[in-house]
Amino acid sequence: MQGKTTTMTKLINVFRIIAFLEGVSYILLLGIATPIKYLSGDPQYVKMLGMPHGILFIAYIIVALFIARKLQWKNSTTGIVLLASIIPFGTFYIEKKYLKTTV
Repeated sequence: MQGKTTTMTKLINVFRIIAFLEGVSYILLLGIATPIKYLSGDPQYVKMLGMPHGILFIAYIIVALFIARKLQWKNSTTGIVLLASIIPFGTFYIEKKYLKTTV
């Protein structure tokens, strides 16, 4: 049983990192890259940040669903965790609210 707990703890720590990076990339994309694109006509930053953010977003969703199943989260909790990925600063809220008390 100890091995499962350690594995889950590691997975949650990986999820915390993914959530943080996804949140930061989203804020940079919305707060810096997109305004530069539309104010100066330079899409370079959106192109540069778009792909890493997309990969982090997909990783966040996949790992969140896996953790939700393993920890038997309610559908409402899972929905909130998933919804947080599309709300600026949402992943930071999830880390504080749901992941600090897990495992």
